[in-house]
Amino acid sequence: MGELTGRAAPLGISADLWDILACPCDAHGAVTPDEATGRIVCTVCGRSFPVRDGIPVMLLDEAILPPDGVQGDLLAGD
Repeated sequence: MGELTGRAAPLGISADLWDILACPCDAHGAVTPDEATGRIVCTVCGRSFPVRDGIPVMLLDEAILPPDGVQGDLLAGD
């Protein structure tokens, strides 16, 4: 089981789903919740994805690219 088991799941997404979510970019990077924006952020490419009615929309066409010069690892708090 994942680290979210037994805790409130961020952005209304179940802990089981967080366990398997990955970015659709070529690197298939891990993702983290951004509670401030209500979006899911890739820790590799920095793209952020919307969540609609508790459903993550993990489509590259729906993603917002990070600001120029910002890498995904910086967004993840490394």
